[in-house]
Amino acid sequence: MVERRKTYIPEIGRTVIRADAEAKAAGVEKYAADYYGEGLLWAGVRRSGIPHGRIILIDKSEAENIPGVKAVLTGADVPGANRQGIVHKDQPVLCDTKVRYCGDAVALVIAESREILKQAIAAVRVDIDPLPGVFDTDEALRPGAPLVHEEHKTGNILLQAEIRRGDAAGAFAGCDAVIEESFEVPFVAHAFLETENGIAWQEPDGKITLVVSTQAPFRDKWEISGALGIRMDLLRVIGPYLGGAFGGKDGATVQCLLALAAQHAGGRKVKMLWDREENFIAGYKRHAVKMEYRAGAMRDGTLQALHCRLYYNSGAYAHLGGEVMALGMEHAGGPYRIPHALIEGWCVYTNNPVAGAMRGFGVAQVSFAFERIMDLLAAKLDMNPLALRRKNALRRGDSNSSGVTLTGSTGIASCIDAVERHPMWRSRSAWKAEAGAFKKRGVGVAAVFNAMGYGRGLPDSAIAKVELTPAGKIRVYCGVSDMGQGNATAYFQIAGQILCQENSSIELVQPDTERTMPSGSASASRTTYTYGNALIRACEELRKRIIGRTALVLLADTVERMELLPGKVRHLGTGREVPLSGIAAMMSEQDRTCIQQFIMPVAGDSLDTGKAFFIGFPHLLFSYAVHLARIEIDELTGRIEVKDYLAATDAGRVMNPQAYEQQVQGAVAQGIGYALHEEVLMMEGRVLNPGFAAYLIPGAPDVPEIVSLAVETYEESGPYGMKGVGEVGINGPLPSIANAAADAGGLHITRAPLTAERILEALAQAGKKNGGKRK
Repeated sequence: MVERRKTYIPEIGRTVIRADAEAKAAGVEKYAADYYGEGLLWAGVRRSGIPHGRIILIDKSEAENIPGVKAVLTGADVPGANRQGIVHKDQPVLCDTKVRYCGDAVALVIAESREILKQAIAAVRVDIDPLPGVFDTDEALRPGAPLVHEEHKTGNILLQAEIRRGDAAGAFAGCDAVIEESFEVPFVAHAFLETENGIAWQEPDGKITLVVSTQAPFRDKWEISGALGIRMDLLRVIGPYLGGAFGGKDGATVQCLLALAAQHAGGRKVKMLWDREENFIAGYKRHAVKMEYRAGAMRDGTLQALHCRLYYNSGAYAHLGGEVMALGMEHAGGPYRIPHALIEGWCVYTNNPVAGAMRGFGVAQVSFAFERIMDLLAAKLDMNPLALRRKNALRRGDSNSSGVTLTGSTGIASCIDAVERHPMWRSRSAWKAEAGAFKKRGVGVAAVFNAMGYGRGLPDSAIAKVELTPAGKIRVYCGVSDMGQGNATAYFQIAGQILCQENSSIELVQPDTERTMPSGSASASRTTYTYGNALIRACEELRKRIIGRTALVLLADTVERMELLPGKVRHLGTGREVPLSGIAAMMSEQDRTCIQQFIMPVAGDSLDTGKAFFIGFPHLLFSYAVHLARIEIDELTGRIEVKDYLAATDAGRVMNPQAYEQQVQGAVAQGIGYALHEEVLMMEGRVLNPGFAAYLIPGAPDVPEIVSLAVETYEESGPYGMKGVGEVGINGPLPSIANAAADAGGLHITRAPLTAERILEALAQAGKKNGGKRK
């Protein structure tokens, strides 16, 4: 039950009301989109509209002469390097010589109102000499293909890499069953509620402050500094709660443009807010991937060999393409023991919108392939699909397909057991037999996993800061953004648990590069694990200080019988008490503040593979899940309806049951969209469905009752034994639904999403195989 008393002590393992719930429900919590100000200016971008071409002329004279236009800026007006990017600095803030996709920014306009802004953007004349483009990885890799970045030494290949373990080529010869198949998944939009936006202004001393919807405020500061040549001490980034992100705000969107606009706004506040169409055209996308798989097993189901080739479409710029591919390759063998593996990857530049981080970070794509392969192998070996997965499931002490020894909690086998015991699995035959006329029912499973953290190559660090305020309250400075996943509430619980203070006495400060400490991005299922560990250390240190200072006040010769209670410290032996406000009054500000750092551990194996990865390989810690989907196919329309859904998840110990459930259910709902509906349709780099009228995301009728089973392991390195749960759930719906479609009527679909058209085509193909008879 949710704790509904007016005041309570937040505790680990209990469901508590989210720290931000009341303010958000009342509409008083301010997102970046809610920040305005007196004398506000508006900024917007003239985009290329051309997927590939050389800039001949940018004529801004007509736009500059429109009354109410403050400035029109081009690449020549950008100080600094005029290049942004998290790892590779290859994307111009404003294009100066060439455009590489339709969303490229070529001019920045600042105006007195949104109406004038729109008029002025349309008045900027841009002459571009079109160049041939490449829009598919196959095209981009052909000899003599047009180059997206002529200066790139390896042509259109952003990154080429391999993970090699054992002798895959030789091992196939000894396999009793071999499956070979190709798969394809499309570009997908994040579809968050709050589009990319922010507000910025420049103080008289030259300092620029930005309030931005962002997953990484400290990294934004570093990106702006490099791109615009602004000293870092002249930049401040504030990151309020986000109205969704899912990875789409991990990297610069409006940040550099806003800082540039602020330099030309005469001290006035300037706001940029993308509409939905601009979000679709210029916002980041989930990578489209082509996957070629070959897997082999022995007669008893033991997996022996894997060879796969993965082609990630990164779009026009690198962004995090290489890192997304690295994680996909690391997960390409699934949560299984495979002694011989060759995993090859190509991350490829094209003239499409920029692909970047999205929930699952390259893993959701390969999950479709390896879990379909597992079902195809099970059918060929005449094995129960769960039995095949259990036989090969990784256990603690095993090495995965990348060669990493799993020294942390590894609960995939327990998740398989939980699904096998559930009535949805046990009653599957009877349930399928109850299908009505012109209906086919199927039950599919998928075993998935997802790494936590950045991986080897850079410190995955968080620095927590906690303060006893002069009023005797506890203030937690959260350095990691909360984009709706609820990590701020986890920090609220940790502080309440250790410091024994009621909810009304705990305050959370959201990321602010001048008040909070650098703690990395809200991404990679890392936030509660990394920052939570740092916060535990900081709260424990503050607790010691408070009790130690109380002993001085009470002239106690020991701290052994001192107890921190809500609003006070009591000496249990004598019953004497001191209010926290009194303790705070005797402490200096420095003494009342504790700062502690935690760095996530990394894999210790010395791997002789994956050497092309600059950062992000390999990982040490993983969350696991097994999903089951029960679906019904309408043979007349091709529509798939997900009737029931089950998710068994190992994310370590559950800190907040409600938040855990919300993460699993949200991931499954989003994954159902990925499986059945979502695809950014493009023709030669142009987005054909830039809005929710034509880009379909799941609504309430599309999402069934979702049963979530917490398969709790204890992760020794995690705060209170927890692991991240934010991403692993997105990886299961597409493969489990595709496997259910195969179970329903032998429908072999290798391309997502599973639209009605593709289902009808698969039904026709299955009918031909059966001699035209329905089965």
